[in-house]
Amino acid sequence: MASGTAASGGPITTIHDLPEAILSSILASVTDTRARNAAALVCRKWLVLERGTRTSLTLRGNVVHDNLYMIPTCFRVVTHLDLSLLSPWGHSLISPSSDPTLLAHLLRHAFPMVISLTVYARTPATLQLLAPQWPNLKHIKLVKWHQRSPSALGSDFDPILQHCTSLTTIDLSNFYYWTEDLPPALQAHPATAAALTRLDLMTRSFAEGFKSHEIRAITAACPNLQQLLVACTFDPRYIGFVGDEAIVAIASNCPRLTVLHLADTASLSSGRGDPAEGGFSIEDAGISTTALSELFSGLPLLQELVLDVCKNVRDSGATLEMLNSRCPKLRVLKLGHFHGLCLAIGSQLDGVALCQGIESLSIKNSADLTDMGLIAIARGCPKLAKFEIHGCNKVTWKGIRTMTCLRRRTLVEFKISCCKNLDAVSALRGLEPIRDRIQELHIDCIWDWSPDKFDGDSEEAMLVYSHSFDDLKEFEQSNSVVVSIQDDGGLFWDHEEEDSINKKKKRKYTTDHPSGSGSGSVSGSGSGSYKLKNGNGNGNGNRNGIWSKPWERLRSLSLWIGVGELLSPLGKVGLDDCPCLEEIQIKVEGDCREKSKPSQPFGLSSLIRYPLLSKMKLDCGDTIGYALTAPSGQTDLSTWERFYLTGIRNLTLNELDYWPPQDKDVNHRSLSLPSAGLLAECLTLRKLFIHGTAHEHFMTFLLGIPILRDVQLREDYYPAPENDMSTEMRIDSCTRFEDALNRRRILD
Repeated sequence: MASGTAASGGPITTIHDLPEAILSSILASVTDTRARNAAALVCRKWLVLERGTRTSLTLRGNVVHDNLYMIPTCFRVVTHLDLSLLSPWGHSLISPSSDPTLLAHLLRHAFPMVISLTVYARTPATLQLLAPQWPNLKHIKLVKWHQRSPSALGSDFDPILQHCTSLTTIDLSNFYYWTEDLPPALQAHPATAAALTRLDLMTRSFAEGFKSHEIRAITAACPNLQQLLVACTFDPRYIGFVGDEAIVAIASNCPRLTVLHLADTASLSSGRGDPAEGGFSIEDAGISTTALSELFSGLPLLQELVLDVCKNVRDSGATLEMLNSRCPKLRVLKLGHFHGLCLAIGSQLDGVALCQGIESLSIKNSADLTDMGLIAIARGCPKLAKFEIHGCNKVTWKGIRTMTCLRRRTLVEFKISCCKNLDAVSALRGLEPIRDRIQELHIDCIWDWSPDKFDGDSEEAMLVYSHSFDDLKEFEQSNSVVVSIQDDGGLFWDHEEEDSINKKKKRKYTTDHPSGSGSGSVSGSGSGSYKLKNGNGNGNGNRNGIWSKPWERLRSLSLWIGVGELLSPLGKVGLDDCPCLEEIQIKVEGDCREKSKPSQPFGLSSLIRYPLLSKMKLDCGDTIGYALTAPSGQTDLSTWERFYLTGIRNLTLNELDYWPPQDKDVNHRSLSLPSAGLLAECLTLRKLFIHGTAHEHFMTFLLGIPILRDVQLREDYYPAPENDMSTEMRIDSCTRFEDALNRRRILD
């Protein structure tokens, strides 16, 4: 770096003049990987400091296939090491072409300070090889989407429990095994099991999950657990279902729990569900309110609670009221199939609305939750920042709108899905009060343009008018509010005025839309009845309508859309102005075998309206069709991939995760020729992860992307294909592609 002198004649002070300890602390605070890599290129001193302060590293590339020399040796202080993404993805570290013992010793020599390890353990031999290398491991995450290898019970866990006696965390959320593997392994190593503080058993690939006696055995073996996440079955028709006995045992065996997640395996599926089900399941869960009371009383330190049971828990409101007193530190709550959780009768708060400390709340399939229940929750939970509602068919846009108005100052994340009365237009209308505050959003892309949708709205039903919310500040400020929704969509509430004693004023705010051209005026009488006149009724509301305000802080958008539907109406319903949107997730679901051949593109090019959009997750994994042998008159999946990916060339994406559609009959998820060609047209891509398989000659199309640096095929779904000699999955094929990719010169 060139030196110089200041205007006074003295030398110029630069960042290089800082003491090495301070400069090292500055570099240690940088978390972005590319920023750290750029810093390492400044000079040799910065290179040494950057390598000496990096504590987290994910290894990529193929170090098994005669490439042991590629293991970096300059990251000596790495404590968190991820080996689960080594190429070829999903293959064992033990290769016949290399010495596995030598590989293990090289990894230990290169990273001597590792205390947190993530590894794809396809066979027990992988853990038998690696576990002795780092006996001081505290955290381990195992990954496996392939079927369980034929081995003795507990053989996957014995090596880590035997050699890593300092373990405090085991994460099996992405690891396939049998539920009967774990309890005997924990019981065989009581000292290691007793030291565990976090156990994540929320395995998505389970068919039935842990049984009641297995949960009792696990919690008895791990009495010091602070965080427990378990996938189980609450269906009373199954032997070993989780009921009162298991619930009470969790509280008595692990009283120090701060995080408890109990989810039925059915809730872990990626499917959206059917709004027509109405929220009630066929069977009731075998959980009584008495057992729930004992659970809450036995866990006073609880901060995060998930009970997604997928079976009816009726009349739960009175029991949930206990959370406020028995679990005063509770901040995150998720309830599935809990009915009667907030009755909202009169002005008295009840049920979950009394949990004043809640910051994140998720309610799934509560059949009797109404708009008044949402309003009560908003009144009783002043710290609510994140809210999710799923499968609640009695909730309408009016309840959402009032709730967001009440919690306008705190809400930053909102998710609405599978609610019969909340299509895209209705959901966005309800979220109007927090358009300028919300940061993360999920909606269902159901385009309903019914002209009578909003009871007296303007001729174009898509037009949603905005209130002048400055006139509704009493919603946010009042502590004693009585709210009711009238038949005409208006809201009544009483509140006590600060300047009068025991004197109440009743006001009415309606959502009537006159045919005139008023703009948010307030009318009323001396008796205290006020009517908001909002918007213009001529259908030309581009300035005074739903999209009068931009989504100023929205950075992440998640969408569900049915197969065959178009994405292009997204801007028309009100999501046209998102200046800060950086990431979008699109989930496509349905059976395309029942659909006719699409006649126009899906509409990815319509996303060009978002100038900062750089990351996309396009998940067509639940799109079902014919991959190999489509019957006469049917369209195969390659046509549907063309439908969904057309227009991606117009986007300036930096990172893309893509799940190809699947043929369930043959467990086939593969990149087709049209999709490979369309992906190759997105010239700004730097990272591309395909969650499926692909032929080698299709992958060569991607070499035409000039700055593409990171590409990987990941079969991270269960069961991952076992035929490793197919043309889509050969090790040699992956190696040849990666070598060709790495030989290219990347300008940046």
